[in-house]
Amino acid sequence: MLQPTYSLTYILSSSSGQVTAGVLRGQRSRFQLFGDTMNTAARMESSGEPSRIQVSQVTAELLTDVGLARWIVPRSTKMFVKGKGEMQTYWLRKNERSLKPNVADLASGISTLDNEQAETDASSETSEEGNNGIDLVKKTERLVEWNVEVLIALLEQIVGSRNDVVNHIQSLSSAEKNTVIDGRTVLDEFTPVIPLKRFDPEELERRQTTTNVDIGKKAKQQLRNYVLAISEMYPDNAFHNFEHASHVTASVKKLLARIVNTDERNGLATSIPTDSVDLVDLAGHSYGITSDPLTQFTVVFSALIHDADHPGVPNTQLVKENSRWAKIYKKSVAEQKSVDIAWDMLMSDEYTAIRACIYQTEDELRRFRQLVVNTVLATDIADKDLQALRKARWEMAFQNVDSISESLDDSVESEDRKATIVIEHLIQASDVSHTMQHWHIYKKWNQKFFMECYSAYKQGRADTDPSTNWYKGEIGFFDYYVIPLARKLGSCGVFGVSSHEYLNYAMANRDEWVREGEALIQHFLAKFKEHNAHLTAHPDLPTPNMLEH
Repeated sequence: MLQPTYSLTYILSSSSGQVTAGVLRGQRSRFQLFGDTMNTAARMESSGEPSRIQVSQVTAELLTDVGLARWIVPRSTKMFVKGKGEMQTYWLRKNERSLKPNVADLASGISTLDNEQAETDASSETSEEGNNGIDLVKKTERLVEWNVEVLIALLEQIVGSRNDVVNHIQSLSSAEKNTVIDGRTVLDEFTPVIPLKRFDPEELERRQTTTNVDIGKKAKQQLRNYVLAISEMYPDNAFHNFEHASHVTASVKKLLARIVNTDERNGLATSIPTDSVDLVDLAGHSYGITSDPLTQFTVVFSALIHDADHPGVPNTQLVKENSRWAKIYKKSVAEQKSVDIAWDMLMSDEYTAIRACIYQTEDELRRFRQLVVNTVLATDIADKDLQALRKARWEMAFQNVDSISESLDDSVESEDRKATIVIEHLIQASDVSHTMQHWHIYKKWNQKFFMECYSAYKQGRADTDPSTNWYKGEIGFFDYYVIPLARKLGSCGVFGVSSHEYLNYAMANRDEWVREGEALIQHFLAKFKEHNAHLTAHPDLPTPNMLEH
C-alpha cells in the first residue's frame, strides 16, 4: 500500500457571471468554460492564499442577496488583478459548515438533550453562552431539540384527536400543489375570518389520551430534520436569528398554556393551573382556539418559521433597494418570503410523514395553510395599512354584541372572527415578548436589536443613525404599541391574569428605560465598536452576533 509522502493544499478563486461553454476536440477532448468571468476567476488566483477560497465582488453580492452575507468577509486591502486593476475581493469564511449541526449528525449521534435547559435558552432567562463556534452549536442543538419536543407533543394531540389515525396522504397531492397558486402572493391569501373546527364534549371525551399516542420514529426524525433545516435558514443576525424564533415559540407556548375559559355556558374553571393545555377541559372556550389541536400546532409552527431567512433590515429598506424579493411581494416582504420558503420545504417528499400527522383531509390542509399565512403576516407590525386593518377588525370582533339576538351561524362566525384576531395578537405579543418580561431579558434583546440596526446603518443599508433616536423611539414603542397590545391581551378575556403580568412588566420596563436608556445606548455603541474590532482582528472567526451585555 502506497503511503502519502506530502500533503496537498489548494488556492481557489470564484467569480460569477455569463460564460461560454464548449468541448475542445483533440487527442484529449475536454469540456471547458470561456469568457470574462472565467478570466477574472483565473487572474484572482494569483492573489489567493493556500487553503483559502477567494470570491469576487459579484459573487459576494449574490451571496448577500440570498441572505448568506455571513459566509464572506472582505479582504482588508484591494487586490490588483491583471487586466482588471484594483478589485475588492472576499474570503469565504473557514469552518462555516462546522458552526451548524447537520441532519446526519443529529440523526445518528445526538444524545437526549436537557429539555428544561433548552426551554430556558428559548425563553432567554439565562445569560448568553460564550461566542465560540462550539458553544453556538451546542445552543443550536438544544434549541432544535426543544422545538422538536414541543411540536411532537402537539402532533400527538392532533393524532389523538383522530383516535390515532394516520393514513397516507397521496390522495391530497393535488390539493397540496394547489395551496399555492401561480400569480398569487402570500398576502393575497390573507382572510379576516378563519373557520375553526368545533368539537362537542362527547367527541373530546372519546379522544385517545396523548400518553397512548406515538407519531412514530419516521415522523419524529422528519420533524427533527425539518426543524434543523429551518434553524439553518436563519442568518446570524444579531436579533432576527434562530434563538429569537425559539424565544417567540416559547412565548406562544406559554400564552397557549395560560388561556382561560371565557364561555360562561361551560361553567368550567377560570384558569389552567398546569403548563399544558387540556383540550377536554377547554372544550368550547377561548373562541375555539384550544378545542382544535391543529390550531395550536400551527400557531407554534408559525412562530418557529416566522423570520426564516430574515435579511436583517426592515421591509422598507428591501423595497428601497428594489431587491428581488421586494419586486415579487411589494409589501410584507420578509414575512411572505419566510412563509414561502418554509412551506416549499415542508411540501417536499422528505416530510410526507409530518404532513400526514398534521392533516388528513383537504379541509385540514386548507385550515393549516390559512392559519400559517395569517399568523406569520401578523408579525409585520410596521406596515401602517395592515395595522389599521387589524385595529378595525379588533373593534368589530370585540364590540358589544347582543348574543341573544345572534343566530347560531352569526355566533359561530363571530367566534371565528374573535379567534382569528386573538391568534394574530398572540403572535404579535410573543414576537415582542422580551418587552413584557424581566428587565434583564428586555435589555439583552434590546441590545441585540440595536446592534442589528446599527450594523445595517454602518453597511449603508439605513438612512439615519439609529442611536440618535433610539431612546425616544423605545419610549414611543412602549406607549403606542407594547402597552396597548398588553392591554388588548386583557380585554379579549382569553388570557386571564397572564395579561396583567405582561402589562405590569411592560410598564416597569418602560419606566426603567426612561431612567437608564440613554446610558445603555452609549454602552451599546461601545460594545459594537469592541465587537467590530474583534472581527477585524480575527476575520475567519464565526460571526455569532450573540453579543453579551
